[in-house]
Amino acid sequence: MLDLLEPITDNFAFLWAGIETTLLVSALSVLFSLLLGFAVGLGRIYGPGWLKPVLVFYIDSMRAIPVLVVIVWTFFALPILFGLTMKPIVAAVGAISVHVAASVAEIVRAGIESIRQGQSWAGLALGMSRWQLLRKIILPQAVVRMLPSFGSVVIISIKDSAIASVIAVPDIIRHAETVVAQTYRPFETYTFAMVVFFVILFPIARAVDHLYGRIGHRGRS
Repeated sequence: MLDLLEPITDNFAFLWAGIETTLLVSALSVLFSLLLGFAVGLGRIYGPGWLKPVLVFYIDSMRAIPVLVVIVWTFFALPILFGLTMKPIVAAVGAISVHVAASVAEIVRAGIESIRQGQSWAGLALGMSRWQLLRKIILPQAVVRMLPSFGSVVIISIKDSAIASVIAVPDIIRHAETVVAQTYRPFETYTFAMVVFFVILFPIARAVDHLYGRIGHRGRS
């Protein structure tokens, strides 16, 4: 048993540095994808007419292109096109955020459009502005309905962070590859990486389900 853990214990500090990077990339990707996705979703519903086809094209494009391609293109093509030199972590966070935000935008659109139109009419009849209607009536219900989907988006964003190793982001996968190259112990090392992602993601999935179970009734109308 101790022999099985030897590649991990001997390189734990190095692997832990990779875990820290994975957590950083994941947290930033989740934050920016939710913010951008919310903005795009609201813009698609309430934005001016000329903006909607642009946002629809962005959403459909990101949903049609694999995140790996977006990450690689962002890191290698943007410097050529615009002279932007980005660190691997910046490119990874930007690419994952832009890619996942397209799915968030669709979740936001579906959540808002699931609220019965009669509630909007009632709010407008009471003299509410569009912003007041959105903030006080629509979003409080819609966000609760979006919660399970948001949980899936968070999980996808964290899992996508593993792909960032292809552009040399020093995450847990990249560090695991280095350990394997030095120790020739892929089973133990990659099993450890798998356990790391499980430990991160399983509690998030359970927490989202638990939270929705407690507040799900607030989204019913």
